Amino acid sequence: MSTVIDMNNFNPNIPYCAVSIVIPLYNAEKYIGDCLESLLAQTFQNFEVIIVNDCSTDNSVAIVKNYIPKFNGRLNLFHMEKNSGSGALPRNKGLILSRGEYIFFVDDDDLVTLTALEELYTLAKFYKADVVYCENIYIATADLGSIDKGSATNKPSFESENLIERVQSIMFNSYYVPPWHKFVRRNLMLENEIFFPNVTIAEDDIWTYGLVLYGKRFLRIPNAVYIQRQTENSILRKKRTSRQEINFWINPIIFGLKILDNWMNRIEFFKKNPQYRYAVLKKFVQNKFGDALRAGNYLPSFAFYDTIQQGFAEKLGEYDVLVSVLLAMIKDLQKVNET
Repeated sequence: MSTVIDMNNFNPNIPYCAVSIVIPLYNAEKYIGDCLESLLAQTFQNFEVIIVNDCSTDNSVAIVKNYIPKFNGRLNLFHMEKNSGSGALPRNKGLILSRGEYIFFVDDDDLVTLTALEELYTLAKFYKADVVYCENIYIATADLGSIDKGSATNKPSFESENLIERVQSIMFNSYYVPPWHKFVRRNLMLENEIFFPNVTIAEDDIWTYGLVLYGKRFLRIPNAVYIQRQTENSILRKKRTSRQEINFWINPIIFGLKILDNWMNRIEFFKKNPQYRYAVLKKFVQNKFGDALRAGNYLPSFAFYDTIQQGFAEKLGEYDVLVSVLLAMIKDLQKVNET
């Protein structure tokens, strides 16, 4: 279930712009207009917008098409062949099609402030940053009421390049994982193949870990330039049965963990220090398996096993029984430890 990227499509000589804004689109007819209006109003105009439609069934595409002339050739609309179920594959496609020095991922129901791109690009260039990490954002209701801002840091500061310290920061959950917290140098992602894995959830966790491990000049800034709109579109808000919820959270452990391990396998530090490699993998599994255990709290262990067996047996091949039993046994052990 890993993401396959056709690097033959990458042409370093394609026309240049400062920033590529990549927006995965799915059934956002209520909000996509506001999102695009916030981009049209930017004080910094050296950017392109790439919208990747994930097979929307509402009026979203028609709305986007109406905006194409307003962007004077800087807005391009592409389509996925089939619905992917998350923003991961549309973001990957947008990245491959992008022409900007920096990439900014924006969700289709969110907005950015008037000077967002000017602030982000100015800071990225001044500090020669690989990643500009926004500590703060605005959080708003669906109708843009009750806008709140997160706590602020005082000034821009570089994260230590010491990987031991970065692993420790991962252990303490020191990084917000949503893509729109980061303004990223495009070639950092392409050269190191840091793409979003095709998993049901936590693709942004894995992608963020990749940026933390590979982005040498990782700049934290206090600027709040992004407005996250709390809408009904969130995949986390969808109702699922206990069995569906277990599969939802187990999926990234089974199919995303290998990607994370492969990234660390290319870094000499982790080859020489397996304790830190294990720490990163353990932290990721703990977070996601904890969610799966809570989802299956009222299911007996045999039902937990059966859920995983039915949900993943075909893709796990000869290891289907082993993985299913091991995860069910971990559930048993956790219950014992809690009593």
